[in-house]
Amino acid sequence: MLSEYREVFLEELEEQLQLMDDVILQLEQEGETERVVQDLFRAAHTLKGSSAAMGYEEMKQLTHEMEHLLDLVRSRVLRVTGPLIDLFFQSLDCLKELQQDIMRNNETITDISKCVRDLQDFGKLPDEQAYNDAEDLPKPALSLDTTLKVKEAEDQGLEVYWVTVQIAADCVIKGARFYVIHSNLCHLGEVLYSVPDIDKIEVEEQGDTLLEVQFLYAGKQSSQELQDLVAALTEVEHVKVEALPVERAVLAEIGTRKQSESINEDPSNRDKSKTQTIRVSVERLDHLMNLVGELVIDHTRIDQVERTQRRQFTGDSLEELSQISDHLARIISDLQESVMKARMLPIEQLFNRFPRMIRDLSRDLGKDIELVIGGKDTELDRTLIEEIADPLIHLIRNAIDHGIELPQQRELSGKQRKGTLQIRAAHEDNQVVIYVEDDGAGINPERMRQSALSKGIISAEEAMLLSDREAVHLIFRPGFSTASSVSDISGRGVGMDIVRSNIENLNGLIDIETRWGHGTCFKIKLPLTLAIIIGLLVKLNDQTFIIPMSNIAEIVRITQGDIQTIRGQSVILLRDEIIPMVWLHDQFNLPRGEQKKDHIQLVIVGSAEKRLALAVDELIGNQEIVIKSLGSYVGKVDGIAGSTILGNGKVALIIEVSGIINQ
Repeated sequence: MLSEYREVFLEELEEQLQLMDDVILQLEQEGETERVVQDLFRAAHTLKGSSAAMGYEEMKQLTHEMEHLLDLVRSRVLRVTGPLIDLFFQSLDCLKELQQDIMRNNETITDISKCVRDLQDFGKLPDEQAYNDAEDLPKPALSLDTTLKVKEAEDQGLEVYWVTVQIAADCVIKGARFYVIHSNLCHLGEVLYSVPDIDKIEVEEQGDTLLEVQFLYAGKQSSQELQDLVAALTEVEHVKVEALPVERAVLAEIGTRKQSESINEDPSNRDKSKTQTIRVSVERLDHLMNLVGELVIDHTRIDQVERTQRRQFTGDSLEELSQISDHLARIISDLQESVMKARMLPIEQLFNRFPRMIRDLSRDLGKDIELVIGGKDTELDRTLIEEIADPLIHLIRNAIDHGIELPQQRELSGKQRKGTLQIRAAHEDNQVVIYVEDDGAGINPERMRQSALSKGIISAEEAMLLSDREAVHLIFRPGFSTASSVSDISGRGVGMDIVRSNIENLNGLIDIETRWGHGTCFKIKLPLTLAIIIGLLVKLNDQTFIIPMSNIAEIVRITQGDIQTIRGQSVILLRDEIIPMVWLHDQFNLPRGEQKKDHIQLVIVGSAEKRLALAVDELIGNQEIVIKSLGSYVGKVDGIAGSTILGNGKVALIIEVSGIINQ
């Protein structure tokens, strides 16, 4: 049954659609090159075949029409223009809608008739879309093999030309005529390359459409002699001969490098270098990660038992238990690392979604924007890649819509008309950091104060006390953005409270750096994985809680006299910075333990720009924590991110720092 191949088809469909998205963008940016057109043709042809095999007729019909237009482009009958690029993107959007239909209903229900009609109408070749003059034909990019042939011909003292031949429109069998022209050129010298490939021209299919062919020719004739010889051939209407603009030095370098590579390459090594991969379902990886988590918990318990026994007994058995525990720790650590790597994906899979979106947005808004992407190879847990997509899209939309100015405004500010948007990722410590940076207008702190004040988000007294950095971070306040604020303050606050909330739910942090008039950079820090984290175990009145290490800035000890009060809020002064302080017990309605020591343990935690000092009874130490959900019965609890099982078998709650700060 075909249903058993559905998942395989959907996987291939996703890959081919992303490839088509990338290649159409390349076609628009780099212009018409043989490689790009061939890649797009191959993707459309692949989808046509697989969708026909699965019985999805609409998808087959749509890709067939795309393939027909691309074949005209390959044959140099149709030129690549802006309207054709737009039509390809429109067709791609239809294919994506059909993909959603198949995923939801296992059948295609989207109406594609208009898109098919547009493709068919475009194929009727209006005059402005066709190549009418040999001078219009772009020169194809040469492959390495062809380049080496050119070098060899030049080393023999031959001249190399592009010869563009146009035959009469009333020629009866055009394909056969080009064979004759090709044969004559081969007698005069050597044809290194032709577009389209003479060997692949099918007279039956190309007879009505093929009007021009480009030959890469090497011979002893001058350009005028060659032009006269070809023009004298039967049914040749127009000939253009151009010298090949290739530097000998570049050719020599490429040829030498290729020769060196071919000599040094070992066939056995070539086989070994092939990457061998298999597809594994996400559910299996998730299940494997859960099992590794259980092993981590069990090893923690074994370690706890070993320490307890060592305090009471001595002997060879304990030494053996200790050795087994240490060996098990190494094995579990290696297994955990391997499973985590299996779940990792290059962040390129996320970044590849953005060029098309940015292209469409900038065109709709009348802006000229260059996208710069860096750190594509940075790896991140697949779950995090899915979860971080929406916040990133929100940041990018705001940067394009409200951050980067219109070309006219940029010129008046002394900037280049084209704005730049950078998206890059990098590893820092045990985290992944993603930057979204633009060179637009930036965020004006004073306008932020006035806007927040006018909307009643802050009082006049608070507005006076805010630093510029704190004023900029008002962007994350719920309710800050309204329609009027979009026009008042560059609109950079649209839904930013939701963006921060989503990032904090991933145990991440978001920060802003901005310069008014020069641009804004959003910095997002994320853990490598959500499954296993490092946590600090603390005690509150004989109960154990865990604070994620990624949220901890530092740990300090203070005395009772170091605590001061400002407007009823306990605070401490740490290196000239005032930090609010709370007893963690009060957040969970636990009685405070008797203060037997002279000092108080404080854990300084942070979320974005905010800092908070949490008072605890005792610090136990760091430990790898396997995060377990509280389950649907308990549901979401403010200030609690989940739970874990400790070495003694008891359950400990994991503190959600952002929730505590918001409370």
